[in-house]
Amino acid sequence: MPRVSERRRIAQDIRDKISSGEYAPGDKLPSLHEMVAQYGVSAEPVRSALLILQAEGLIEGHQGKGTYVTPRPEHR
Repeated sequence: MPRVSERRRIAQDIRDKISSGEYAPGDKLPSLHEMVAQYGVSAEPVRSALLILQAEGLIEGHQGKGTYVTPRPEHR
């Protein structure tokens, strides 16, 4: 079985943390620098993972403010 790419592994980990409530709607995610250190990768796989999650509507980035978990309709 092929090895899961770093970006997919990171995206799944963040997705799991959102699903479990570790990252709740409205929470700010760790900074890019913090995630690079946490996952032990360069910035590119982290950026790619965040883009995947943004496309899924799970997070949203705010220029200069950070990346946040989006509110989910079932939680409003």
